[in-house]
Amino acid sequence: MTPTYTLRSASPAKTRSDAVVVGVLKTERGPVLAPGGADVADAYGRKLHPLLTTMGVTGKAGEAVKIPTSGTIKAPLLVLVGLGEAADVVSVRRAAGVAARNVPNASSVTLALPADEDALVAAALSGYVLGGYTFTTYKKPTPDTRASEVVVLAPNARSGATKAAFETAQVIASAVATTRDWVNQPPGDFTPAKFSDAVTEAHRVATHGRGAPKVALEVFDETRLAELECGGILAVGAASAAPPRLAKLTYAPKGAKIHLALVGKGITFDSGGLSIKPANSMGTMKSDMAGAAAVVQATLAIAALGLPIRVTTFAPMAENMVSGAASRPGDVLTMRGGQTVEVLNTDAEGRLVLGDALVLATEEEPDVVLDVATLTGAMVVALGEKVTGVMGSDDIVASVVAAGARVGEAAWPMPIPEEMKERIRSSKVADLAQHDWTRWGGGLYAAAFLREFTGGLPWAHLDIAGPSFNSGGPFGDWTSGGTGVAVATLVEYARTLADEGLPA
Repeated sequence: MTPTYTLRSASPAKTRSDAVVVGVLKTERGPVLAPGGADVADAYGRKLHPLLTTMGVTGKAGEAVKIPTSGTIKAPLLVLVGLGEAADVVSVRRAAGVAARNVPNASSVTLALPADEDALVAAALSGYVLGGYTFTTYKKPTPDTRASEVVVLAPNARSGATKAAFETAQVIASAVATTRDWVNQPPGDFTPAKFSDAVTEAHRVATHGRGAPKVALEVFDETRLAELECGGILAVGAASAAPPRLAKLTYAPKGAKIHLALVGKGITFDSGGLSIKPANSMGTMKSDMAGAAAVVQATLAIAALGLPIRVTTFAPMAENMVSGAASRPGDVLTMRGGQTVEVLNTDAEGRLVLGDALVLATEEEPDVVLDVATLTGAMVVALGEKVTGVMGSDDIVASVVAAGARVGEAAWPMPIPEEMKERIRSSKVADLAQHDWTRWGGGLYAAAFLREFTGGLPWAHLDIAGPSFNSGGPFGDWTSGGTGVAVATLVEYARTLADEGLPA
């Protein structure tokens, strides 16, 4: 069953849904129903504050309290979700995600969260959709307990702009959910060939039917990659019984004046190669292809939305394994474009597949290049598990961080210090050293290495090693497993780029 999502302007106190969701703000005066819930507050009148106190409602983020209404409002169940101290895109999205997991068997749900801005309408819808996401492919079938109808209440529901924001949110939420599906796949069932098959099927669905966007797809196998002299991708995939692949998508709508190139790391499993990881570090390495999944799904979403921007996307896919054919520390690789690289740590493989793909991207002569990768543990140490590190051209970095803020994805600008140039050129036998064992600044070193393959074009690197996979329990609109992070940021960046062009 696929739920239907509807946008309406109505009173939450008079709606006949099985459950009504209202936000609660945490204030110095105690919990207060947030905008969107005024009619519910009026219906309860003076009884509301004692009721909130009795039920232990505080309004803190992550809180969910279910209250039978006993006829006080039309819906039989009121679900109160905490927003924290402010109603913004992040708090509304997270509260909607919490609500999705805390509404019991209900055939219809109405969201009366703050929605007086189009961005909040989108946050409420996407938060609910993604907060209720489940990955059940490998579980025994169970009854579907999702609501068949979800209504989002907004005062401007009849506005064309609000309707467009609502529809856009559905497209992006679907792209994020599919990204999560791919990241959550067991690595033995999602080898490079099977990943490329999934991309092929997603492309077929997205471009099928009258009025569907035109997106070209090419998949390069190991023979074609050898012809393209992609030494990095081939070396990383050499030890695996599953050969590497590279998927290229091209979206070129008429009238597009800006050309964006996207590149995503697609390591379907990372054992570390001969520089093997500890066993307890491999459990989440099926998620090392989250960058590739994000750029593919973002491209299809951009096309589905009809954004007037040309997009060329490269998703290199390889499995980093151990065998007699594995690349060795000390090997020298010739990358696409001719630069040579000394391999010093086979567990720093992502930058090798990205190097080839970045050169391929620059050969398309785009106006700007973005790459997305679960690249370094150093970035997790620096920024934690919920923030993306962004490095590259200062103006592009600022634009990407701003795009993330508008859609509620946390990102932080990081530098590429001048001394990194010396470190990446420390090899005595090749043009570049793929890695060094200096403990400090590993994420910045990796970004400096990638920059060598961008041809001097405006560029930003998004290191999503932290936020790409949630190893803990549900948090807001994040469920356990793949998060689909960066998809919304990429789509928002593309929209802004199409509307405003490159920064002056």
